[in-house]
Amino acid sequence: MFRKLAVVPMLVMMVLGTLAGCGGAADTQPQVDTALTDAALKIVGNVDNEVGWNEADVRALETIEVQTTNRDGDTVNHTGVSINTLLERAGMKGEATTLVLVADDGYTAEVLWAEVQDCADCIVAFRESGGFSAVLPGFPGNVQVRGLVEIQVQ
Repeated sequence: MFRKLAVVPMLVMMVLGTLAGCGGAADTQPQVDTALTDAALKIVGNVDNEVGWNEADVRALETIEVQTTNRDGDTVNHTGVSINTLLERAGMKGEATTLVLVADDGYTAEVLWAEVQDCADCIVAFRESGGFSAVLPGFPGNVQVRGLVEIQVQ
């Protein structure tokens, strides 16, 4: 008889413990994609898959070299990854029209997606000091974003 009575409180405690673990505040917290949060370069917005890469992952992709001329008339060589290749990996949605290039200091520049799509030499270039720059030959200087950390697709 005493054994049967001892089992009842144990069962009650197990049921209450199980119910206490269900629901609660943890279920209401948004899930954070740490790979995207900690990324050196992100593509977010109007894409099928928001993506983020660390610097080594971007450097491991197929690269191209492009030349630009700076305001002093000097030719500068840049190595990087095609912006179009990166955008393809994110899966551009058909209604996307604009790219917002975001720098690590908060600077932003907008460029039309159609114009970048037609630019085979537009790259995310590797900086000697680490990080990235947007290099878009033939585009205005204000869209040549140094310290590029994010491309927002709108």
